[in-house]
Amino acid sequence: MESFKRKSPEEILESISKLHRGRLKIYIGAVSGSGKTYHMLQEGQSLQHEGIDVVICAVSTMQRRETVEQVGTLERVPSIHWMQDGVEQKDLNVEALVERNPEVVLVDHLAHRNRVGARFPSRLEDIQYLLELGISVITTVNVYELEGITEWVYQLTGIESASTVPVDTLELADEIRLIDVTPETVLERLAKGYMHAPNPEMFHRGNLGKLRELALRLVAEDVNDSLERHREELGLHGASGVAERILVPVQYHWNGSIYVRRGEQVAKRLGGDMLVVSFVSPKHKLSRESAAFKRSIVQLTDKIGSAFEEIPLLSRRRLPRQLIHYAVAHNVTRIVMGHSRQTRWQELVRGSLVNGILKRMKNMDLLLIADRAEQEGERILPTMRQEEGDNDPYHRLSDEEAQAEAAKIRRGKLKVYIGAAPGVGKTYTMLREGNDLLESGIDVVIGLLETHGRAETLAQVGSLDMISRQPIERHGVHLEEMDTESILRRNPEVVLIDELAHTNVPGSQRSKRYEDVLTILDQGISVISTMNVQHLESLNDAVEQITGIRVRETVPDHMMRLADEVQLVDVAPKSLQQRMRDGKIYDPAKVEQALSHFFKLGNLIALRELALRELADDVDERLESWDRHGSLRGPWRRKEVIFVGVTLSENAERLIRRGFRISFRLKAVWIVTYVHVGERIPERLSPRLEQLKMLTHRLGGTFEIRFVSSRREIADILISPVEGYTGTQLIVGQSPRNKRWGKFAVVPRILRQARHMDVLIVADYDPNIKLEENDQITQFIRK
Repeated sequence: MESFKRKSPEEILESISKLHRGRLKIYIGAVSGSGKTYHMLQEGQSLQHEGIDVVICAVSTMQRRETVEQVGTLERVPSIHWMQDGVEQKDLNVEALVERNPEVVLVDHLAHRNRVGARFPSRLEDIQYLLELGISVITTVNVYELEGITEWVYQLTGIESASTVPVDTLELADEIRLIDVTPETVLERLAKGYMHAPNPEMFHRGNLGKLRELALRLVAEDVNDSLERHREELGLHGASGVAERILVPVQYHWNGSIYVRRGEQVAKRLGGDMLVVSFVSPKHKLSRESAAFKRSIVQLTDKIGSAFEEIPLLSRRRLPRQLIHYAVAHNVTRIVMGHSRQTRWQELVRGSLVNGILKRMKNMDLLLIADRAEQEGERILPTMRQEEGDNDPYHRLSDEEAQAEAAKIRRGKLKVYIGAAPGVGKTYTMLREGNDLLESGIDVVIGLLETHGRAETLAQVGSLDMISRQPIERHGVHLEEMDTESILRRNPEVVLIDELAHTNVPGSQRSKRYEDVLTILDQGISVISTMNVQHLESLNDAVEQITGIRVRETVPDHMMRLADEVQLVDVAPKSLQQRMRDGKIYDPAKVEQALSHFFKLGNLIALRELALRELADDVDERLESWDRHGSLRGPWRRKEVIFVGVTLSENAERLIRRGFRISFRLKAVWIVTYVHVGERIPERLSPRLEQLKMLTHRLGGTFEIRFVSSRREIADILISPVEGYTGTQLIVGQSPRNKRWGKFAVVPRILRQARHMDVLIVADYDPNIKLEENDQITQFIRK
């Protein structure tokens, strides 16, 4: 459909102008020493191997052995050297480059400022000049060198950058690639003398974590912009299923600011952004009191960096429909508002905004905020709740506590390379690190390797020994699995194990590869492994929403939390597709099918954003565990207890995963409750209940079954205390349409009886949601 769409005259002119312009690719990292120059030079070598004319100029290897090796046979155009405050500087030799006229120039330090009297004052302008002449440029930049980010970096870390580039520089790039590196790796490189620290403050572990999270979130936002443009081109509307976008509809009333504040807290903890909207009748002039409330809400939204919009109200009767259309048009994933204060009869007579939203919402959730200050006051507690005795240095450990601590000390270290999709280079990077460790004198072996026939990956095996696989006969078929027992007998210091999410052949000692990894770690052997973001258990529904494919092999989220290091291997979607076409990922016979299914451009963009955001959240959780005030999302100061109400429908797993993700972000206790009408569970329902119970336990929650004598009691039992816990938030699914407003409808009863707690209603998912082009409200919103 996209290929037959006629381009506008502006699009045609823009496409023609780009024909002769060079391409700009930017490698972005958190700090110096993250590996940007290394990867840039490595790409230069690959391009030269393909017959592309590549030169380097003003590239700083800092005499790092690995980086110097990557220069290889690349031609160097001499840069212009000069001194500033006793430090040697390198300017691009623009005239020499124009005369040489290569296809591609590799150049470091995009934020560099040129000497006085240079043709252009900055390297960015040098590069723009070369691009206009048709010369492509690959360059590097650190996240703290982007204007707009620099002030935030200073507030978080106290670090100032001597030279910067406009933050919209990233919009000029045809491709951006993040080079992710963990603080542990940077500090190890520093300790071994592979790099120097010009600013020691920057290389504190907490500051490295904050800069890393900033880089991840910045690139995720850029990817989100490209995803939204792509979806618009395809005529798709509504949330993509990747990023959270919170909508807070407010009235000019005293509680408007309360809902904005709560919406901001939710958006921060879920890693999303927020919109605030007010629907105001143009026929009625604001009272003095309403005007004052409006000013305070506008000032608040501006202060917290959210967007505010005032929309003319078409009519009160059509407000729910107008609000839903606005939310769909702005890719909203969650509406946050207060509980209705009307009685049941007032709702019947006047109509209910909440009920109107529930009737129409799809692909977005509704969070109704309780006014707890009125009920019990705010409960302020530390973000990470600690057990008694944690802060007592004289606390004597019990035998069980001592054994647990000893097991942690003996346990091996786990590092996981995570990517957005197959083919991004996780295995390649894992093998390269294995060889680096081997050269350092560490005993490293390959426990399980899946090259999928990729020559580049196989070449990285180098000097590494490989443990033979265990042969297994099943139904006359010869199969092979990782030989965990042989790894344990060999007892290396480090073992490389590919594809963490793999399911072992039935009959194996352990059913999943991650269980093999846990066994190896318990024996004091460190593991470096790989996985894709779509294999995380809690993201299973989001991945299906994005790709239309249900991923069957999953890894519990606690494996990612268990890892000492998690590092992203990032590749731009179009580059990944090109790798596919070049036969570097799958067999050539499978390429076209892959490109038209899982490897569609929209899928790859969305999965990349999902990986970036997931890892940014993981970094933030680690920052929070080191220092409660170090979290970029801010501390969550409420003690939450979340109840998740499920039925035996197909939607139950989705609710359980949603409950886990929310509870993890809010540091909450979470309990999944199935309410059965009757005195006992029929045998035919037991297998389904066991599935839900296993999923809950795998994600770290508590599963309980409660009994009632009639459907009328379900709402009461879901909001009642359990096991000494009083719920602060209840998560339920949107009722099927035929049960939504009947005599014993559960959700309406919950909304009337649970106004003392937050209620999240998780909506049905519809992959085909579209705005009606001829609809009056749609046309109004588009204006």
